[in-house]
Amino acid sequence: QVQLVESGGGLVKPGESLRLSCAASGFSFSDYNMRWYRQAPGKERDFIAHISAGGAATDYADSVKGRFTISRDNAERTVYLQIDDLKPQDTAVYYCNVPTLEAWGQGTQVTVSS
Repeated sequence: QVQLVESGGGLVKPGESLRLSCAASGFSFSDYNMRWYRQAPGKERDFIAHISAGGAATDYADSVKGRFTISRDNAERTVYLQIDDLKPQDTAVYYCNVPTLEAWGQGTQVTVSS
């Protein structure tokens, strides 16, 4: 079955960086577009970033452009989210997603606090 496992979250200070990972299994990873979303406490789950199956095309929510970078390694079946210059408003649970399979991981918590 489709399985997505996120990792790399944690407690960080404003201005620091994190790289989140999402390891995929149970489907032909290199054939599918991938996305990252996040859900802050008390808010809806919001789209953050999208990457095409081959990795050549990316798209970002306006709120994260310039600080977030999505990438993928199809040989490792993993999609990444590099987050730079973290801000307290980035505090959320971060999820990876296979949009056409409607599959979600369990999420990884990112907390930004001084």
